[in-house]
Amino acid sequence: MAVDTPAKIAVLGAGPIGLETALYARFLGYDVVLFERGQICQHVQTWGHLRMVTPFGQNRSLLGLAAIQAHDETYQPPADEELLTGQEWVQRYLGPLSQTDLLSDHLRMETTVLAVGKEFTLKHEMPGHEDRGDWPFRILVRESSGEERIELADVVIDATGVIGQPNWIGDGGIPAVGESGLRDQIEHGFPDFLGKDRQRYASRHTLLIGNDWTAAYHAQGLAALMRQDPSTQVTWLVRGDEDSPAGTPPLRADTGELLPERSKLTDAANTWATSGSDGMNYWTGTVIETIRRAKDGKRFEVGCSGSHSGVFPFDEIVASVGFRPDRQLYADLQVRECSSTEASVASVSQSDGRAAGNGLSQPEANFYVLGAKSFGRTGGFLFAEGLSQICQLFKIIGDRETLDLYAGVKSLLR
Repeated sequence: MAVDTPAKIAVLGAGPIGLETALYARFLGYDVVLFERGQICQHVQTWGHLRMVTPFGQNRSLLGLAAIQAHDETYQPPADEELLTGQEWVQRYLGPLSQTDLLSDHLRMETTVLAVGKEFTLKHEMPGHEDRGDWPFRILVRESSGEERIELADVVIDATGVIGQPNWIGDGGIPAVGESGLRDQIEHGFPDFLGKDRQRYASRHTLLIGNDWTAAYHAQGLAALMRQDPSTQVTWLVRGDEDSPAGTPPLRADTGELLPERSKLTDAANTWATSGSDGMNYWTGTVIETIRRAKDGKRFEVGCSGSHSGVFPFDEIVASVGFRPDRQLYADLQVRECSSTEASVASVSQSDGRAAGNGLSQPEANFYVLGAKSFGRTGGFLFAEGLSQICQLFKIIGDRETLDLYAGVKSLLR
């Protein structure tokens, strides 16, 4: 359903994809409001100490560079082949992008989107009918002051991502016994093992759970910490298969053809896990049944079944079990989802669960999900995939199959 300028587009989430989406819409002349419950790229900041596995050339758009250079003639972008940390990405590209004339006045920071619905229309009415697009979206937001209000928009684009909604540790994808009450004491993020979080993990025994590919980052940091402080211990537990041959690595091998840096990271983590190094225990074919605090409140007591059955003490738990989308935001809209991954796409590959085709159009006219959230629980989303989504999205919104600002923006760059 074509939406002409200057219709109002609400973008939810001022992460990398949210910023690029808002920028694209502004270049086309749409009225844009960008809601962010915290600060710019807040989730990137949580892993800011980590070095990215893709070079800067795959983590910027020509449109973004043009906008920054038009705003600041002295701006010098990183080299396309440079591997940035998350913090450097924010400081040298995403932050400057958010402060350009095209975006700065359209940001609504410290504003939480609580729910999105349709004016005069309920979820069950006119299923899949494009006439639902005749009514604006009602967006319930809450300011940092606690004040709530309704904003209206012609188009809503959800780019809120998935970090912040971790999966559960327990078998079957549900919480282990006792896990819910300890949720905030289990680390689901990206600790800086050699920096600000060193004291928490050094000379202690950490349980690392999962074989999500981000576990390779955790393994890298913990291995480096053990080299600095040999009294540090790690047990890496993966569900795997109880009948898997001894020495089966925790992470799926990466061919390295498209992401050679991730391949190196994965290979190093697999080597470390299966090396038999002092202080390093690798458990496969094991699931967690219970988690509780010891009576003294200082350690976790983790009950396991499978290859390693029993109750074991650990000082810290780092869970690399992936994330899931917060679907409550659009619970009152007609949104299509994959039954296995919760990906909000039209079709999903049966081989790996990743999105196939553009898959952006939804039964709910003028509502779209972009970025990592659109891939549901599958993980591994890349920024370049988000740019491809943005380009396809505005072909749909503008009803112009040939529209591609990324291809036409080179002339704007000096």
